[in-house]
Amino acid sequence: MVIGSLLGLHRLKEWRVPPFTLLVGIYGLFGYHFLLFFAFRHALTMEANLLNYLWPLLIVTLSPIILPGTHLTRRHVFGSILGFLGAGLIVTGGKLALSYQYLSGYLLAIGAAIIWSTFSLMTRRLPPFPNSAVGGFCLISGLLSLACHAAFEPTISPTTNQWLSLGLLGLGPMGGAFFLWDRALKEGDPRQIGALSYITPLLSTMLPVISGQGQLNSTVLVAVILILGGALLGTLSAKKH
Repeated sequence: MVIGSLLGLHRLKEWRVPPFTLLVGIYGLFGYHFLLFFAFRHALTMEANLLNYLWPLLIVTLSPIILPGTHLTRRHVFGSILGFLGAGLIVTGGKLALSYQYLSGYLLAIGAAIIWSTFSLMTRRLPPFPNSAVGGFCLISGLLSLACHAAFEPTISPTTNQWLSLGLLGLGPMGGAFFLWDRALKEGDPRQIGALSYITPLLSTMLPVISGQGQLNSTVLVAVILILGGALLGTLSAKKH
């Protein structure tokens, strides 16, 4: 996230936002990853990741609560549920075994989903702020993450290849993606965005297949149908309402 903040450095003056806006940004970027990383430490990755993917469904279902004037139809909810079921098939491979001994991890993963969904919707309620201000959110969240690493984890000295990976992560999913997400939320319909978000686990599954490092099976095909069907249903619903 510290590396990702550099993407907004050319407009450093625009990082100055009201204190509450800054707190919401830190709440989303740092709070989400803080809970998610601890969820992976206290539960099996597969189950924690599945529960984490409740956030697109929560974006859809919480929209009328957080955003006045937003209404839900059965199509919105049904499309999101289809997407969640499809994501669940991909994440678990069709096999799921929740265990009480990992309850703390499950709760942390659900907490992460709640934070990301409420943060995403709350950005629509904030006074308008420039997209480049996300760089400030990233920088402070990244520094807080480094402090947590020092406090809770063994010290790691990245290799050259790992630094390269960190750089690419900062430019992409842990940096650039946050700028794009902010832009999408400001200009798009959150109900539609929530439905489309389930394409994320689909893409992560299809990339190895396209590159020849994975194979399609019946479970993945069913998941593809569910996710694309849910995304289409959610998109059509958002356009009509």
